[in-house]
Order: sequence, then C-alpha cells, then structure tokens
Amino acid sequence: MKKTNIQWHPAFVSAMQLEFREDREKLFFEKEHNLNTKPLQIDLLVIRKEDTGSIGNEIGKIFRKYNVIEYKSPKQQLDIDVFYKSEAYAGLYKSYGETVDGRKAEDITVSIIRNEKPEGLFRYFKEHGIRIGNPYGGIYYIMDKVPFPTQVIATKELGGKQHTWLKSLTDKMLEEDMCRLLMDASRLEEKLDKEFADSVLEVCLRANEQVIEKLKGDEAMSEALLEIMEPILVEREIKARKEEKEEGIKGAVFLLRSFGHDDDAIKTAVMKQYNLSEEEVNAYL
Repeated sequence: MKKTNIQWHPAFVSAMQLEFREDREKLFFEKEHNLNTKPLQIDLLVIRKEDTGSIGNEIGKIFRKYNVIEYKSPKQQLDIDVFYKSEAYAGLYKSYGETVDGRKAEDITVSIIRNEKPEGLFRYFKEHGIRIGNPYGGIYYIMDKVPFPTQVIATKELGGKQHTWLKSLTDKMLEEDMCRLLMDASRLEEKLDKEFADSVLEVCLRANEQVIEKLKGDEAMSEALLEIMEPILVEREIKARKEEKEEGIKGAVFLLRSFGHDDDAIKTAVMKQYNLSEEEVNAYL
C-alpha cells in the first residue's frame, strides 16, 4: 500500500491514549469532535476530569478542562494559517457551549502536534515579536497573541521513553527506534493498550517498510524481530479470522432470508455450518 494511503490520524489518537496511559483515568478522549457541521472537526478533544490531580506527562502540563488537539501528519504543512485555523477551532468550541460563556476561555488549551518543528512558522513568530517558550524538549509554548494557552509539539525532539508512541508516527524512523517500539508493544498486557498499539504499529510498519527490510537482513536482529512481532501478528491474524467469520455469518443470514427462510430455519442452518450455539446465532438475527 502506498504511503499516501496511510491513515495517520486514527494511529495518532491511539498513540495519545498510550502516551497518557499513566494519567488516562484523569482524562476523557473524544476523537474527531464535530464543530456544529461535519466538515469542521477537531482531531482530538481531551477533557480533564474534575479533581484528578496533576498530569505527570509533560505534554499534559498545559492542560486545563478542555484541550483541543490537532495533529499534522508528516506530509501536512503547519504554517501560520494552519496555526490560526487550530486557534479558530478552539474558539468555535468555546462558542458552542450550552449557555453563554458556558465554556470559559481560560479553561481551554490548544496543542498542535507534528513530527518535526515547523521552522517556517517559528520564523514568522520571531519576525512578528511572538515569544516562544521551550520548557521541555520538543514542547514549545506560544507566549503572545493567542487567545488560549497554546503549545506546538515536535515529537521528533521529545525525550524520554514514555514518548515512544508519538515519536513512532513518522516515515523516517530509525532502526533503533523501531526496535524500541516493537519491544514496548510486546510488553503491553492490557487488551485495550494492545489494540491501541496495533493501530500505531500498522501505520508505522507501512510508513517505514525500508527499516523492517533492513532489520530482516540482519540475521540476529531478524530472529529477535520475529520473536517480538510473533504475538502481535498472531493476535492480528486471529482478529482477521474472527471478522471474516462474522462477515460470512451475516452474509449467510442475509442470503437465506432473501430466499424466504424463516428465523428458525436460518438458525438451524447457521448453527450447523459455523458450529455455533443458539445464543450465538441469535445475535445475528
């Protein structure tokens, strides 16, 4: 599959869930939040729950109650107009509260996330006297002329092991980073975390096929790579088979019903064909 067909945004949402795994109980994640009409859509809205204490992850240090997060994939631009579009989305979100000033401006933040620092945008800020703070590696606070507390995050520059998932959303991944990602994925135990990781891995592997080929060429690394990836691939195969089976059952029910068979006849035929219990078949009728 061509890199142009890679679905970066769903993987980004999964990466953010993993990024804030330690603080997840303090936050509510709403992907693709609609702003009144369908074409206007926030990539990710993170709502901080009440009285849940501080956020450990430095990306979340700026967070208030409502946090508008926009993600730019490796091929998307982040210029001054895109920047203000993100600010405008936050402004629209503020204005769509249930009552007048129901969502306070001081309760809203904006985060724009991309792999590399937007040099052109930062030159614009410098030329126009807009100060930029850099409290943590890869995290830049925009200090002036913004209606909401705003940060631009360059994932490539993030430090620390906790940012593996966001840093993997690139088409220029290094071999050591790929190994670290696969190792981190293999250590996950919770079912939900594994599903999020699978979404990130699918995109990362497609975007960095050349890195996988290099790792395969190294005999020692290839064996280690296979060991790491085997449970991931097995789980993906099981999931695919289950989905294929479900589609087959749905198709059989539709076909039998089209030929005028009643539910009892359909139930008997499907139970026999797919070795299902009566209770299992009832879910498809």
